[in-house]
Amino acid sequence: MTKLSPQAFLGYAILALFVVLSLLPLWMSLKIGLSYPTDVFGDAERLGMTSLTFGNVLRVMGLPSDIQLTAFRAAPIDFTVALRNSLIYTVLTVTGQIFFSALAGYAFARMRFPGRDLLFFAFLAAAMIPGIVLFIPNFILVKDLGLLNTFAGMVAPTILMTPFAVFFLRQFFMTAPKELDEAARLEGASAFQIFWRVALPIQKGPIATLAILLTINSWNDFFWPFLVGRDPDVRVMAVALADFISQTGRGTPDWTGLMAAVTLSTIPVLVMLVVFGRQIVESLQTSGMK
Repeated sequence: MTKLSPQAFLGYAILALFVVLSLLPLWMSLKIGLSYPTDVFGDAERLGMTSLTFGNVLRVMGLPSDIQLTAFRAAPIDFTVALRNSLIYTVLTVTGQIFFSALAGYAFARMRFPGRDLLFFAFLAAAMIPGIVLFIPNFILVKDLGLLNTFAGMVAPTILMTPFAVFFLRQFFMTAPKELDEAARLEGASAFQIFWRVALPIQKGPIATLAILLTINSWNDFFWPFLVGRDPDVRVMAVALADFISQTGRGTPDWTGLMAAVTLSTIPVLVMLVVFGRQIVESLQTSGMK
């Protein structure tokens, strides 16, 4: 058994402390969401579970529940529909951004055309414009196109690409061996075939990492879906949580229902990180030629 030095032990202790502090809010939301409403304030100082019920989860999902609140007037929001909408919104946004950003990143990294570098720097300069400045013109455009309260209007500003995604993938495409492109070109492959069959497969690690980052960002996106997607049929989870808070009494909020909904909203991202986290790290370490 290897003996840890005092410095290593201190380092692991600090990391463990940060892990506990990071997981504490998640645990508290899980605890409150799975507790009876009468137990929330009576045992608020305890970290352990004092009661266990799935009634709050069933209630916010629109299913029959043994918990019927009389002191609260919870908003009749079906979070099952909100979860479905968040999934659709996230999949559309991430898939579109990955594909089109990879195309642009490959073109900037491996193809030669007049004004390429100037166009790339102009593209990056546009990224310095604060995103909040673009909300009003984008909203007016989406409204004029009749796309309010539709998934098309919600994903329109970001489905094509973002400067960060293009820059991120461009850096990895620049490091790939050019001999692979030349060999494929000698075999008669077109530019798109080289991109799709050669350049893209060897960048699975960076693409997976970018997909994780974009998924978390899209899943938690609030302001733009709040502007253009208020209809319950397209309302995403973040907007549904805000509506749930605003429609409950300020003096007596439905804490158990709110925390149950918050826990539901975190489960998909946590599952994704647990399932794909190690694969992303390993693929980043072995990306490139094998």
